[in-house]
Amino acid sequence: MIHGKRHQGGFTLVEILVVVVIMAIVISLAVLSIGVAGHDSQLDDESRRIEGLMGLLHERAVLEGRDFGVRVEPTAYEFVVYDSFRDRWVRMPQELEYRKRDLPKGLIFQLEMDSQVVVLKAPDKNLTSDALPNPQLAIAASGEGTPFRLTLVREETNAQASVDGDAMGKLTHETSDQRKQANKRS
Repeated sequence: MIHGKRHQGGFTLVEILVVVVIMAIVISLAVLSIGVAGHDSQLDDESRRIEGLMGLLHERAVLEGRDFGVRVEPTAYEFVVYDSFRDRWVRMPQELEYRKRDLPKGLIFQLEMDSQVVVLKAPDKNLTSDALPNPQLAIAASGEGTPFRLTLVREETNAQASVDGDAMGKLTHETSDQRKQANKRS
């Protein structure tokens, strides 16, 4: 008796499982690369930069016995120093790390002081005076500072990261991931 082999079309269970595993890996890589999980590296990098620069400036204020400040606009910030001879706040032009910085496109600041939101305005470009507006945040030579919460917000997604400072100059940083987790718990 001759038995003919019957060949049926289709895929084996192993082949289907291999394809499903490959698809799962590709999808997970895609999700991680576009940041669907809530991590916004640009937002976190900028908030870490602000925290680091303010920390350095705090140490410098104590060591040099000088007063420093931070001017915050809706989409920019800059560090200033108090010039006691001229009796006003001036830029720090010789030091590139403390230059005026514009936020990356799509990011804005929110500033809170004493649990009150501060309305941030861009400086009036029509003013002819070379005097700078006073900074919202001060870092005194004594080591004390203005208590504040400076939040960076991505306008499109409302993702946020923040830098907080207390009256003694202690700074804390909260990333976009930490803020998202805290909001979920609330």
